[in-house]
Amino acid sequence: MVTKKLTTRKVPVKRKKKPRKVQKHRLSPWWIAAAVVLLAGGIFYPYFRAGYFATEGAAVPLNARKFCVDLSHYNEGIVWDSLMVLVNSTGHTSKDLLGARKVYPVSRVIMKATEGEKMVDRRFREYWDAAAGRDCARGAYHFFRSSKDPSKQARHYAATVRLSHKDLPPILDVETMHEGCTKELLSERVLVWLRETEKTYGRKPIVYTSDSYACDILSPEITENYPMWIARYNALLPRFRDWTMWQFTDKALVHGIDGYVDLSVIKD
Repeated sequence: MVTKKLTTRKVPVKRKKKPRKVQKHRLSPWWIAAAVVLLAGGIFYPYFRAGYFATEGAAVPLNARKFCVDLSHYNEGIVWDSLMVLVNSTGHTSKDLLGARKVYPVSRVIMKATEGEKMVDRRFREYWDAAAGRDCARGAYHFFRSSKDPSKQARHYAATVRLSHKDLPPILDVETMHEGCTKELLSERVLVWLRETEKTYGRKPIVYTSDSYACDILSPEITENYPMWIARYNALLPRFRDWTMWQFTDKALVHGIDGYVDLSVIKD
């Protein structure tokens, strides 16, 4: 009988694997700081852009002494008894009373009243009443829509704005044309509003418009027969020389108003 030689097979021993160390991902302090800066920038950027944190505003034209501010619902934080134009040592508007080289009272406050055929600025009645009895004269303007019926726009303004003899004349803001509108049609419709409004109030309205509109768009029948309030945002005088007021910036700082505000010079 043949006997088989018994052999023993080695059974491999399973070794326990060492647990892998889980690396904890920690944010770098630089990434955290960057995220905070970006978040803060997104929150506060609109306020910086609107001038809420500005310390210096637009430069004031030489020899300017009488000023007018232009308000709408975009302007907030108005302290009506404290409206002043402060000019610092560099000739710019500021809110720093101690650092002001010149201090001027605000002579006129003009606010948006109406637009088109139906819209009324949501702060108009509040601001209109608040400005009553102040040392500065008040005025109300209508934003003209060339695509809308000018007679209806005139009636809308008349139904909204009550003027006393102390108030400024009616004011028409002309700065846009609807698609397809011509210069001739724009002037024709603007004249309808001006004539009907003059008849209603017995006073010749003021026309607010840009320097280019006054020189190149509106007809002489308008620019030569109505007081012109010209907007041109730089240190140079408007090309249109026969202006009664010149809005020289929308980046002025005025004591008593939060953020930037439109500011105009009143011709003596």
